[in-house]
Amino acid sequence: MHLHRYEKYWLIFGVGTLVVFLSVIGFSAFAMGHHPPSHMATVNPENLSESPPFDEPGLKQIDENTYEATIIAMTFGYEPNTITVPAGSTVKFQVTSQDVVHSFTIPTTNVNMMITPGHINQSEYTFDKTGSYLVLCNEYCGIGHQNMQMTIEVIE
Repeated sequence: MHLHRYEKYWLIFGVGTLVVFLSVIGFSAFAMGHHPPSHMATVNPENLSESPPFDEPGLKQIDENTYEATIIAMTFGYEPNTITVPAGSTVKFQVTSQDVVHSFTIPTTNVNMMITPGHINQSEYTFDKTGSYLVLCNEYCGIGHQNMQMTIEVIE
């Protein structure tokens, strides 16, 4: 089989581009700490008010700089609606939904989870800068979806 000179150039260019693409994806996935979720915790979405830790949603301090936020996504809102943490603290989020598929996204951070009923999603983030962080739902969940948000206040 004979390949024309230009075909060889395009094949080399295509394979080279593929190698560069996969290298960049691999570097960002492993060197920068982006990993797929590996937990398989579940909860009955019909009995959230009786299932620990979702029977008491909110923020709990684990140690000096670590907090655990237990959050329930529901129709057009999150419970609790606001949490406050000091700057430099690490927050471990535990989020589930009681009704339909939602999202838990904090813009400008690497926190972005799809929240499905019956599954407990977990993520962790260290808030180094003070200010107000908006949490949004990126999954269309009904007619009031645009109002679904919560706030994380990071104070000194």
